Amino acid sequence: VLFNQFKYFFNLYFLLLACSQFVVEMRLGALYTYWVPLGFVLAVTVIREAAEEIRCYMRDKEVNSQIYSKLTARGTVKVKSSNIQVGDLIIVEKNQRVPADMIFLRTSEKNGSCFLRTDQLDGETDWKLRLPVTCTQRLPTASDLLQIRSYVYAEEPNIDIHNFVGTFTREDSDPPVNESLSIENTLWASTVIASGTVVGVVLYTGRELRSVMNTSNPRSKIGLFDLEVNCLTKILFGALVVVSLVMVALQHFAGRWYLQIIRFLLLFSNIIPISLRVNLDMGKIVYSWVIRRDSKIPGTVVRSSTIPEQLGRISYLLTDKTGTLTQNEMVFKRLHLGTVAYGLDSMDEVQSHIFSIYTQQPQDPPALKGVTLATKVRKTMSSRVHEAVKAIALCHNVTPVYESNGVTDQAEAERHYEDSCRVYQASSPDEVALVQWTESVGLTLVGRDQSSVQLRTPGGQILNFTILQIFPFTYESKRMGIIVRDESTGEITFYMKGADVVMAGIVQYNDWLEEECGNMAREGLRVLVVAKKSLTEEQYQDFEARYVQAKLSVHDRSLKVATVIESLEMEMELLCLTGVEDQLQTDVRPTLETLRNAGIKVWMLTGDKLETATCTAKNAHLVTRTQDIHIFRLVTNRGEAHLELNAFRRKHDCALVISGDSLEVCLKYYEYEFMELACQCPAVVCCRCAPTQKAQIVRLLQERTGKLTCAVGDGGNDVSMIQEADCGVGVEGKEGKQASLAADFSITQFKHLGRLLMVHGRNSYKRSAALSQFVIHRSLCISTMQAVFSSVFYFASVPLYQGFLIIGYSTIYTMFPVFSLVLDKDVKSEVAMLYPELYKDLLKGRPLSYKTFLIWVLISIYQGSIIMYGALLLFESEFVHIVAISFTSLILTELLMVALTIQTWHWLMIVAELLSLSCYIASLVFLHEFIDVYFIATLSFLWKVTVITLVSCLPLYVLKYLRRRFSPPSYSKLTS
Repeated sequence: VLFNQFKYFFNLYFLLLACSQFVVEMRLGALYTYWVPLGFVLAVTVIREAAEEIRCYMRDKEVNSQIYSKLTARGTVKVKSSNIQVGDLIIVEKNQRVPADMIFLRTSEKNGSCFLRTDQLDGETDWKLRLPVTCTQRLPTASDLLQIRSYVYAEEPNIDIHNFVGTFTREDSDPPVNESLSIENTLWASTVIASGTVVGVVLYTGRELRSVMNTSNPRSKIGLFDLEVNCLTKILFGALVVVSLVMVALQHFAGRWYLQIIRFLLLFSNIIPISLRVNLDMGKIVYSWVIRRDSKIPGTVVRSSTIPEQLGRISYLLTDKTGTLTQNEMVFKRLHLGTVAYGLDSMDEVQSHIFSIYTQQPQDPPALKGVTLATKVRKTMSSRVHEAVKAIALCHNVTPVYESNGVTDQAEAERHYEDSCRVYQASSPDEVALVQWTESVGLTLVGRDQSSVQLRTPGGQILNFTILQIFPFTYESKRMGIIVRDESTGEITFYMKGADVVMAGIVQYNDWLEEECGNMAREGLRVLVVAKKSLTEEQYQDFEARYVQAKLSVHDRSLKVATVIESLEMEMELLCLTGVEDQLQTDVRPTLETLRNAGIKVWMLTGDKLETATCTAKNAHLVTRTQDIHIFRLVTNRGEAHLELNAFRRKHDCALVISGDSLEVCLKYYEYEFMELACQCPAVVCCRCAPTQKAQIVRLLQERTGKLTCAVGDGGNDVSMIQEADCGVGVEGKEGKQASLAADFSITQFKHLGRLLMVHGRNSYKRSAALSQFVIHRSLCISTMQAVFSSVFYFASVPLYQGFLIIGYSTIYTMFPVFSLVLDKDVKSEVAMLYPELYKDLLKGRPLSYKTFLIWVLISIYQGSIIMYGALLLFESEFVHIVAISFTSLILTELLMVALTIQTWHWLMIVAELLSLSCYIASLVFLHEFIDVYFIATLSFLWKVTVITLVSCLPLYVLKYLRRRFSPPSYSKLTS
């Protein structure tokens, strides 16, 4: 803490000053005049840092003391997460967070696998399937793990969360068993077990965890505002040296002039205000308190109280998608059959169609109704709806799982397909949303294993289907297919669903697919096209023979298999389109709108897939209806990147969507060109971003533009981006608190961000600017008076005011009114929220610039010389009266100037003004060594002080009035 304090130029300077007072030749008055202010400043800072440090320690302790179960020879024991060591066997329950990087040894699930939720690690919404080590899964019970002799050989810790290489060896079996381990056998820390109870052996802990290696070390953030103030104090220091040299030069460098220079440096040391830092630091504490107390944004926590002013001048906002903009909950929004579409409000119609199919003719199996041999009879509406719903209920990779709910146990629930105990498991939340929807309209998926699927009709009848083939979804094919045989009729059907891009060429010609897909995509829905094809037994047998043949081939296996499947994928019958949407967090759209109007550019960085990211960007109106979206093609080398960048350069006012891999290539070869183009975009979406890549983008933005960045996220994968940004904001998600603990500010909902920036950020910045310039003005005034005094008295290095007057001037007499500027606000918070354009003004850095600084310097010189010359002209016989008159005028001038600077009065400000005045009057009684009390009570004293004060302040009041009249600032137009 001390190092960070003396790193600031002027704190170091004051330390040297205070030390110089121990040398007799340099001493000017009492020691305490220099040591007391310095001690006070440091004490305040140290206390504040200590408080934050203790808070941090408490938070870490809370996370480290979560309890887990550990398998030992004595049975299971409870262990704190901080005490888990490499080689421990840890049991993790369903919905519990994995405490360390582990190898997956066994699971309680019957199918011998488990699902992981990894959105805190890589931002992906899809669940991941993980497999246990085979030879340990085969053991009868978990405690048998302690009986076998085996070891795991693993690669050294590295940063790659998507890969792992290792081997598992069991020595006591004959012969020894060797198994290779890959990413499928791992459970990384900060993921959550989504199914079953698992046992794992701990592989990496602490600093070696994948999730920890993916977070960069937090840098201690110093606000831009503090750097600007630091810069101004250096200018003041330059002025101080110049003034001292001028004084000595005017003495013609007589005698021991070098000592004189040092004495003058000490004499004018007030030019640099020591109380500036302490005032600003206290100001920050007040802003943090105000933010915490704001009832409109409840639950907001300020974790780093050193940078609230940064919030007032953000140019780029980088936000995560999953959990920050969206709730990570998929909802089925639309079923489109070409001639008719069903939205959320008309789902009951779908339900009645399904119901009518299954209640009319129970004797006639429903599947036969569709196709008579020769003529394709135009299907009735009900059967079309039914076909579509049945296809959605069958074509997926979802498994219903039954858990005991206290009333019925697991086996019972499975036998009776108990609704209350059923949970759907799948790698993608979209699929679960589709199956939950078919359940809501009456066709329920009740059972599934490797080879069969069971559906339940609204009448409670169970339909059995045998799965003949399944073609899983891949990122290349963008589609999945399934071939099923209906047990009741023996009909074989090939169902398929996929993205509209690939399905358009597979289904029979129609005139509505493309248009409707476009319409649904514009609404931000994820569109899936569902199609089917009926196969005869011969067609299927022929296909199967070729398929098995292709799977056995050694050369180009995947190509041959794909060719065989494609032979089926022709002239399929288009059934329907489904639209699924990831629910947005509340009020995301208005918040993004506000930020856009405030001149802040929003970039969305997400680990999720390109389609999902683009849909969310449209849905959240990150990309407005009128803007085009340029989807940056996947590039792998320099040439491709060059072409693609040129193509992008030709587009105007166009949002950019780019994947992490392409981004890396572009930054490798064309960093400057790419950043230049991207910064001109109204919005940028980066998908499939690794955590370290997010931080890299933040860093590049800061270096390239020099503007301030703010990062918002909720997951562990956003931590490095949050710590890299000038301002890190964490959203407390359902998923744990990693991001909100690492952030500078923690909010409970994304929509609170608008108020945090528009109101609190803006106020903090404007108040600090006013406060710092006023403190500088306060110290410049007294230095000007000293300079005038010295030059009148033949450049003597004699202080004008002694000991307590100097300390009192910058503390007890003027401290409260000046500090009360932190309560000032130019417009009401409602107005600031309503007109985000006011925020735009701040981005130019107007409130504190060289121009405003110069104006204040001129005011200080004017007032200081008026007061001093006035006192010299009007003083009588004794020198002591000069001190009394000039000091009283100085205090009054300061109090009036505070009143002039304030824009909105607060009752505390009035209290502060009166308190300071009464303090001064009361203290005159004690200060008789400096000030003659009998003289003060005379009339001549009163009129002289009044005249001097009026001359120093009136012109400024007049100027302020004229300026308000003829060139009012933008905010005053809104308040009048």
